[in-house]
Order: sequence, then structure tokens, then C-alpha cells
Amino acid sequence: MTPRVGIVLGTGLSQLAQDIESEVSIDYGQIPHFPVSTVQSHAGKLIFGKLAGVEVVAMAGRFHYYEGYTMQQVTFPIRVFKALGVELVILSNAAGSTNADIEAGDLVFIRDHINIQPENPLRGPNDERLGPRFPDMLHTYDRDLIWKALDLARQHDIRAHSGVYLALQGPNLETPAEYQFMQRIGADVVGMSTVPEVLVARHSGMRVFAVSVVSNKCFPLEEIKETSVDDVIAMVQKSESKVREVVKGLLGGRDGSFTK
Repeated sequence: MTPRVGIVLGTGLSQLAQDIESEVSIDYGQIPHFPVSTVQSHAGKLIFGKLAGVEVVAMAGRFHYYEGYTMQQVTFPIRVFKALGVELVILSNAAGSTNADIEAGDLVFIRDHINIQPENPLRGPNDERLGPRFPDMLHTYDRDLIWKALDLARQHDIRAHSGVYLALQGPNLETPAEYQFMQRIGADVVGMSTVPEVLVARHSGMRVFAVSVVSNKCFPLEEIKETSVDDVIAMVQKSESKVREVVKGLLGGRDGSFTK
């Protein structure tokens, strides 16, 4: 099979893999050069099959810079997606809200990002066979798919927004002062992943759609509560059905426009 869509399932979102009519499932440890996921709730499997009638390849669990991997290792699966023939990359993550109007459990379809991570996966010698030295980031996130996702959310009575994702290294959660800084510079949600994969996807010429599940509210400051990874996973798992509804709706569109 030749997958048309590559899916990256983040923290607490691996259950979407159960909706895939799986033809092949491979443990990361069996794939040459693949890192092994070390984060709780990341299954660590590459799944080939069909979702909403579309051939896909899905990562049930991703890699993070904070795990000690290089940015090139973190994004290696995106290079594999491109080599397999993927045209559209769909990414999901758990994120904290730095927008007072965005509540825990909401979905945020990423329309732009702010990258404050200390390393870039495109740093170093550039191989022109993979992409340009200086990829343009103006149209990073596919606007047509964002509008379709917002419409699907309305149809299914799902609280959803479009917003700006801010990427940090992690693994610690942020301080109140940092949350306030993020809110002031225009971030709606904050997390520790996604942007490296997006950079490589755009470098490779693939379309990108990304969604954050808000796991905890971080603004206004008086509403911040202590948060554990178990709290994050529990909240995201409650909201996972919303992501599944939207992603399957995008792929199941009759016009096939998701890969145009």
C-alpha cells in the first residue's frame, strides 16, 4: 500500500489507532534508525491501514527532544512518511491553554506557531533532494483543512478554536511568569512537540494539519492548578473522541480535497 496521509498521535491520543483498519503494525524497535518512545501513554507502533477509507500510516506515539534525542531523530519518521509517498501530515498533541477563552477539553486547530525550542531539525548541511535550504513558512498550516475542521466541530457540538501553538523544550511544565509571557506574545496553547515535525514536513513539501487537545488551563494565572502527567493523560483521553470525529470527518470528505 502507498499511504496518502501520515498521522502522528500525541500524548493520550493513541486510541485513534484502533479506528484504523490495520494491515501491518510494527514496533518502533523493529524499524531501522527509529528511536524508541519512552513517554507514558505512547504505544510505540507504526501502523499501516485505512482510516475513513483512506490509506494511512500512523505513529502511535511520537518522540520528543526532552527525551534526549536529537531533533533529527525526533523528526526521522516524518522523513519516512515522505519516502512512503505521504502528501498530508496530521499531527495531534496535548497542550496547556494560555488563552482565557480556551478551556481544558477544548480542541485548538493550529493556524500558526511560535518556536522557542533550542534546536532546529533543519540545522546543518542541507540535502537539496529533501527540501530547500530556506523553506518558507507563510502557509505552514493548511487553512482549508482548518476551516473544514471548525465546521465539523460545529456539526458535532465540539468546542473548538483556531490558535497559535508555542513550542518549548520541556519536560517541566511552565512557571506562572512564563505563562503570562506566552499569553502576551500571542500564544493560545503551549506544548513540547509538533513544531519540529511541522518544520520537516514543510521542508519536504507536505501539507500540514495539527490539532491540540487542551489538557489544562494556564491563564489567567489565578486559575492555574498543579498538574501531573496523569492529569494530562486523563483529560486528553476524555476528549479523544472529539479528535477522532474531526480527523475521520476530514479524511472521509467526498471531494477528496484533503490531498489536493
